[in-house]
Amino acid sequence: MSGGRVYLRPTAFVDAPYGLEGRAARLAGGLAWFAAVELIGRDGAELVPVAAIEARLAGLGEAARTAWANLTAPRPPLQLGARQVRLDQPQAMGIVNVTPDSFSDGGAFEDPERAVAAGHAMAAAGAAIVDVGGESTRPGAKPVWEGDEAARAVPVVARLAASGTAVSIDSRKAAVMEAALAAGAVMVNDVSALTWDPRAAEVAAAAGCPVVLMHHRGDPATMQDDPRYDRPVLLEIYDWLEARIGAATAAGIARERILVDPGFGFGKTVQHNLQLMNGLAMLHGLGCPLVVGASRKRTIGALSGEAPADRRLGGSIALALKAAEQGAQIVRVHDVAETVQALRVWRGLRDAALAPPRERP
Repeated sequence: MSGGRVYLRPTAFVDAPYGLEGRAARLAGGLAWFAAVELIGRDGAELVPVAAIEARLAGLGEAARTAWANLTAPRPPLQLGARQVRLDQPQAMGIVNVTPDSFSDGGAFEDPERAVAAGHAMAAAGAAIVDVGGESTRPGAKPVWEGDEAARAVPVVARLAASGTAVSIDSRKAAVMEAALAAGAVMVNDVSALTWDPRAAEVAAAAGCPVVLMHHRGDPATMQDDPRYDRPVLLEIYDWLEARIGAATAAGIARERILVDPGFGFGKTVQHNLQLMNGLAMLHGLGCPLVVGASRKRTIGALSGEAPADRRLGGSIALALKAAEQGAQIVRVHDVAETVQALRVWRGLRDAALAPPRERP
């Protein structure tokens, strides 16, 4: 590498570290182990074995050494009110859109009773968190007045929280965040990464709750109008999220309460989304838990004969498992029962691989 920033992408994943002491590293304290790191700089890439990475990093600058420390550091449990959610294994976040125009369900949960029932069913099926939103952010969607958004989402948040469900409010508006947090929400999920509302960071900081910062390009109304990036999409996302983490901490949000979401489908083409998923493990270098929401997104339809949103379960599970194998701590999904089942089978495979050799059949 001849100068400039160097990014680290874990690769050469292995089933287990046995017999590879010093030659394999654990990714973010999860269930994935890798044996090599791709160093990506402005003049190309270099593949370095884990056994040689410490020596190689010595001349690459503080940012590269920090990224390596972040890649190999465990993520502490997520504190959601009185509940802790472990992040040493992938967790499911269920999606409840209390909107008339959601891309994924066409307003199926616009009725509050159905929305609450859906949230309860998701929690019973194994969702660690239920994410409630009152404004559609699908491509082409128009902004919703904060009063209408709160009227849709907050009663559902209150009823789910009262039943003991860990609820996240999916909003980019400070007033909606405030109302939902007062009603029992224990997490904020902002698709604008606290850029849309100038008061949002202040509200999140005062609440002291976990906050998801999501990458996006443009706003929902225009984000899919020929999105372009000057550099490889993964590198731009990395830098953008790093800047947003810095802005959030400067606003008083504790770093350990920040999660990041690369924004699958938000200002990205199909090719951008595929590149993002293939290189996802790099984002652990930011040092924050990783949330991935690819469920029912258009990329799945584009790769499967333009299948409509309600016929994208197989593709959604494929992307959830791709995220899990690269260490994503939370997958945000519509089909909770099916995804949790897939993750449990995946976890069983990982547990079998990670059992000491003498305990295997």
